[in-house]
Amino acid sequence: MTWFEALILGLVQGLTEFLPVSSSGHLEIGKVLLNVEVQESLSFTVLVHFATVLSTIAVFRRDIQQLAVGIFAFQWNEETKYVTRILVSMIPVLIVGVFFREDVESLFSGNLKLVGSALLVTAALLISTQLVKPGTKKIPFLDAFFMGIAQALATIPGISRSGATISTGLLLKNGRSEVARFSFLMVLLPIIGAALLDILSMSSSPAGERMAVSSLLIGFLAAFISGFLACTWMIKLVKKGNLYWFALYCALVGIISILFA
Repeated sequence: MTWFEALILGLVQGLTEFLPVSSSGHLEIGKVLLNVEVQESLSFTVLVHFATVLSTIAVFRRDIQQLAVGIFAFQWNEETKYVTRILVSMIPVLIVGVFFREDVESLFSGNLKLVGSALLVTAALLISTQLVKPGTKKIPFLDAFFMGIAQALATIPGISRSGATISTGLLLKNGRSEVARFSFLMVLLPIIGAALLDILSMSSSPAGERMAVSSLLIGFLAAFISGFLACTWMIKLVKKGNLYWFALYCALVGIISILFA
């Protein structure tokens, strides 16, 4: 992978990780357009995902600090309840990661028909949020679990993680600000866990599959900077409810992907 391809794919990962358009789907499309087999460079995949984790931490640093202080008070306070809801939301994706990891990985094979169809599902989810009145709830435990199911389904390339979780939260009549905050915080531990598993896989990968340090650095910086900007922008968009443009975009890209598969 050249430095330019690393730059493009890093930007794609950072932007689409937080915007409701599916980062995995766009990386699959990028692999086909650039004729790059990203799976052969596992170190790159791990690094750009780690970059988006860091960008999320940077955006929500005050929230994370507040949650940490509440947890270490060792009381059943609001912060402890919030973190417990995050843990509940992780149950579905944990089940998928433990029992269906190989099945999910088999979907990342440049299948544009699958990606296109999944993008149409993402478009339908985003449009559905425009058909219901916004609620004011603060995400109870059951709603957190349903958002976790949406996150698990988003392991399919083309189904947006943020789009699926945010849409689910809004359809369940939770407040927009609460949904945006919870959607981005609930992904931190699953991504870190997946990155650790990939790092273990990297230790047994042939040396020929490892990338140049310059390409890794460029991809990391591109993913971090674009991820930080996209995360900040997405929070504002969810609060305003302007998600229909992303629905139209997903529908358009999905149809094009299917036609040109």
